Amino acid sequence: LLLYVDYMLIIGQNSEKINKLKKEMKKYFAMKDLGPTKHILGMSIHCDQEEQKLWLSQEKYIEKVLEKFHMEKAKPITTPLASHFMLSSKQSPIGEIEKEEMHKVPYALAVGSLMYAMVCTQVDITHEFGVVSRFLVKPRKEHCNDEKWFLRYFRGTSKMSLCLNVEDLNLLATQIQI
Repeated sequence: LLLYVDYMLIIGQNSEKINKLKKEMKKYFAMKDLGPTKHILGMSIHCDQEEQKLWLSQEKYIEKVLEKFHMEKAKPITTPLASHFMLSSKQSPIGEIEKEEMHKVPYALAVGSLMYAMVCTQVDITHEFGVVSRFLVKPRKEHCNDEKWFLRYFRGTSKMSLCLNVEDLNLLATQIQI
């Protein structure tokens, strides 16, 4: 059971139990059954009962992030963090002018936007993302280059989906109306 503001996602293997849970919850909440889930929280969900597979995609979310940071037409790349990036805490901003300049750069906003995708569907970049996020407090221009590299990586992988093997999974969504 996943509850986010006014959306609820119920996932289970037994449709009878799912329906029983929904019936019980309707006693306490005004609810509208939306049927099989296709989209929730910026994710597209495709379930193939025959193949017993579930695909999660954030293509539209990633495209919005790329547009937000003016990287929608960037050249896509295939590696999340190139070996030539040598990140270090010694690269923190030097002097007040550089610190002021870096405050104008939405580094933390970009990293946070990408973190949502990493947690949900882009699990292959966990290590590299940890490296980049170490510099959220005092980023320097070198770190912004890494951030742009990451955005280019997302540009190249936005159409990829996370595929999960499932057995007899019923995927239903119910919206709670408050």
